[in-house]
Amino acid sequence: MSWMILLPLVIFLSLVGALELGLRLILGLGNPLVYVADDQIGYLLAPNQQTRRFGNRIAINQYSMRSQPIADRPAEDTSRILLLGDSVANGGWWTDQKDTISEMLSQDWRSTPQSSAIEVLNASANSWGPRNELAYLQRFGSFGAQAIVVLINTDDLFAKAPSPWGVGRDRSYPNRKSPLALMELLDRYRDKGTQVPESPEPPEEGDRVSLNLDAIQAMQSIAQQTSAQFLLAMTPLLREIGHPGSRDYEIVVRQRLLDFTQVHGIPYLDFLPIFKSASQPETLYRDHIHLSPEGNRLVSHSLSQAISLSN
Repeated sequence: MSWMILLPLVIFLSLVGALELGLRLILGLGNPLVYVADDQIGYLLAPNQQTRRFGNRIAINQYSMRSQPIADRPAEDTSRILLLGDSVANGGWWTDQKDTISEMLSQDWRSTPQSSAIEVLNASANSWGPRNELAYLQRFGSFGAQAIVVLINTDDLFAKAPSPWGVGRDRSYPNRKSPLALMELLDRYRDKGTQVPESPEPPEEGDRVSLNLDAIQAMQSIAQQTSAQFLLAMTPLLREIGHPGSRDYEIVVRQRLLDFTQVHGIPYLDFLPIFKSASQPETLYRDHIHLSPEGNRLVSHSLSQAISLSN
């Protein structure tokens, strides 16, 4: 009689265990990337972590970069590029390490006949804006890079000031691992409306576009101080390429950015005309803002042509 009672429980626990193991090994649930709050930068990916999410390998080094561990300075025979950006540059969980823009840029550079050893450092995080990137550069420096590339998208011109508010509150910015993969699965698909934040994120008043443009100019100044080439690049939103096209405020801010770069002599690579010239521009995206491996390849190839390095 006791076995008849225990058998269903044993079967249930075995199924739950098998599901837990499968979620961990196949999807990587239960082992998300974790973030650390920072009063100046806002937040960073916690250093020295590796995981595999939905089949994609992700490695974060000791400086919270999506790169392999590095030395503070490059070797004498090695050129170094520092890429600063948001989720487009980072690639997120949906992009394997080898398919990130930084890795592809490194591959492009190595394929050129005149190239030497190259390191492309990927200092980025989801939803970072120019002020997060400036704060990172001020904190850690340029790591001896000969070129500093700031890769933004149209929305980044409206980015808020760095804030640690979301770390540990927003499910997209966990500050600890999930005890169980099943718990993360349930939380991942739970209605976001059921989440009640402890306190609302404080709003930011004023002209955010102006503040972000000032941050870009400040990063250019740091590059000049270290004798590094500086390049600003911007990817468009998917709707800006076709229909309905850019919204009026986006057209205004794009012109404002162009005028700003011309006044301050900031080298600027606008990907909007490049993406529009593609035969199937929709294949460059995985959603309305993030790029597919094909989109990353086009960006990396264009960046490699725009960057000039010398040892």
